Amino acid sequence: MSLSPLDSGLQRKLGPLDAAAIVISNVIGGGIFFVPVIVAQLVPHPAAMLSVWIAGGALSFAGAMAYAELAAVRPHAGGEYVYLRDGYGPLAAFLTGWTSFIAGFSGAIAASAAALAGYVGRFVPIGPAGRSIVALSAIAALTLVHVRGLGPGRLVQNVLAVLKVSGIVLLVAAGCAIGGGHAANFSSGGRAAAASWFLALVPVMFSYSGWNAAAYVAEEVRDPGRNVPLALAIGTVAVIVLYVALNALYIFALPVDRLAALPAGRLMDTVAEQLFGHAVGDLLAVFTIVSITASISAMILAGPRVYFAMARDGIFVRAAARVHPRFRTPAASIVAQGIWSGVLVLSGTLSQLVTYTGFAVVLFAGIAVSAVFVLRRRDLAEAAEPRRRAFSALGYPWAPAVFVVASAMMVANELWRNPRPTLAGLALIAAGVPVYYAIRRAPPA
Repeated sequence: MSLSPLDSGLQRKLGPLDAAAIVISNVIGGGIFFVPVIVAQLVPHPAAMLSVWIAGGALSFAGAMAYAELAAVRPHAGGEYVYLRDGYGPLAAFLTGWTSFIAGFSGAIAASAAALAGYVGRFVPIGPAGRSIVALSAIAALTLVHVRGLGPGRLVQNVLAVLKVSGIVLLVAAGCAIGGGHAANFSSGGRAAAASWFLALVPVMFSYSGWNAAAYVAEEVRDPGRNVPLALAIGTVAVIVLYVALNALYIFALPVDRLAALPAGRLMDTVAEQLFGHAVGDLLAVFTIVSITASISAMILAGPRVYFAMARDGIFVRAAARVHPRFRTPAASIVAQGIWSGVLVLSGTLSQLVTYTGFAVVLFAGIAVSAVFVLRRRDLAEAAEPRRRAFSALGYPWAPAVFVVASAMMVANELWRNPRPTLAGLALIAAGVPVYYAIRRAPPA
């Protein structure tokens, strides 16, 4: 593949709805289809269960608005990589990018592709080798789409996002209108302790992860000072509404105690059977395939912008900074991520990597939001005269401060409750330190 020199640049072609579609697709993955069972186990009361999802959405919105300020001031590719670089230095920034590459994006893409292959197996009988082929084919196809430019990539992403949102809206509307649920389920349930409520917030926040996706493509958004904050707001609010509506539908279909007793992976099947009968199973599987495909597409689009930004700064493989001369995409970064995701599909370490580094999503997001305080103070000190910011985080300083504190508490909770995988994840992150210094010492290509 012929690649252009570094200075060819990316193109600003994305509007606010395009970037919002990336947010929606990135967030709404598998979490909403199994995490409600965990929440019901921890807070067995309908109102308490819904309040956890509302609180998680409020925290996500606070984080999104902090990212919106950072992206408006620094409208570059890379998201929190850029904010950690400018706020805390290149090593901290490299570690978030390193984690994104080895597991954060690549591992999530591989896991989602494997899940996609499992649902395809509902319609086509395939063995383990066949499922691997389906997963690899999905990654390769979507990688090719996004290599070929923002035109086809944006079209595919927007269509998938619309289908995903339309499917959820249709499911909720039909379930409430003609489904076999019971409104009495909203008034039954046990007591929810405050400690359990806070514990339930952890998996809920993991389900909301991805609200920052528009920040990764800020360098390709038109009028980023206006449109990136708008995209983050639209995308995050849309996800909150959809998540709360879905959880209300789950409760309408089944009492909370029955939700809590469901086996892993049976939430959507059981709810659909309760509301509509057994005949909707195949339709639900098709919707799940579309939903997972949209998530894979969004991650394939967002992730490479981090590696591109790292390489441009000289702390990643230099070729990853090159932009395709015709398609104007970070093609090398997209391909590299696709190859590594494929390797993870074929390896036996996929589930371990995702488990070990799952908490890092919250960790680095909290650190990035804290950069709002650092960079505001630094920008004010360096400015010759005060100037109006393109966008200011809503609720500053309290909203971003609450997000940072909540993130720290969730990471500490993971370390306390699941020390072995969390410490293993910290070790994987720390393994990036010698890699960072090795790349810094490497001569330019």
